[in-house]
Amino acid sequence: MSRSHRLQLNRGVEWEFDKVTFSREFSRNVVTKLLVERAEHGGWELDRVRITADGTRRVILRRRIIRAVRTA
Repeated sequence: MSRSHRLQLNRGVEWEFDKVTFSREFSRNVVTKLLVERAEHGGWELDRVRITADGTRRVILRRRIIRAVRTA
């Protein structure tokens, strides 16, 4: 399950964020492989990981949005 939204942190730099949740049944190695796949093929980087008391991993990924500037 993932949810995506956009945010502009600095002037001219925009980031797209994606929230992904992994249940406790996924091992650390499986989660690592899935996140590496997203990083290599989607351009995502790790922003934040939170492991809850029940073992669920909530991961926030981000990637930079590059806007094309029209030249005259």
